[in-house]
Amino acid sequence: MGKINYGRVILGGIVAGIVADIIDWLVDGLWLAPRWADGMKTLGHTAAFTTGQIVLFDLIGIAGGILAIWIYAAIRPRFGPGVRTAICAGLVTWALSVLLPNAAFMHVMHLFGAHLTLYTTLGGIVEIVVGTIAGAALYKES
Repeated sequence: MGKINYGRVILGGIVAGIVADIIDWLVDGLWLAPRWADGMKTLGHTAAFTTGQIVLFDLIGIAGGILAIWIYAAIRPRFGPGVRTAICAGLVTWALSVLLPNAAFMHVMHLFGAHLTLYTTLGGIVEIVVGTIAGAALYKES
């Protein structure tokens, strides 16, 4: 087993995060925007996210991309390089960073409606898995 190429983890992770952020903008920023606005108003917040919040979401997305590619690099020796392994890494990342938090905080605590929670959680699968596939394409062992 080779050592993890951390330079490629960072590079692939940045790409994964940017791809996920772009898809997230389509899902949450456009398609689900009215539902997010209603949910935020219900919580007593302004309907629109501030520029600062959007920048933080994007930075968190890049951090998630780096995590996804690190998982890809870690499981690659056992699963082999390629799309199937990237999908596995993306699903693990999605489960830990989207599914479980959304189930716990958005659904169980009833912070947002069931449809918004379901749609944004399912959108997260696409965002993270596609981003992980894109980032994994750049990963090479040392």
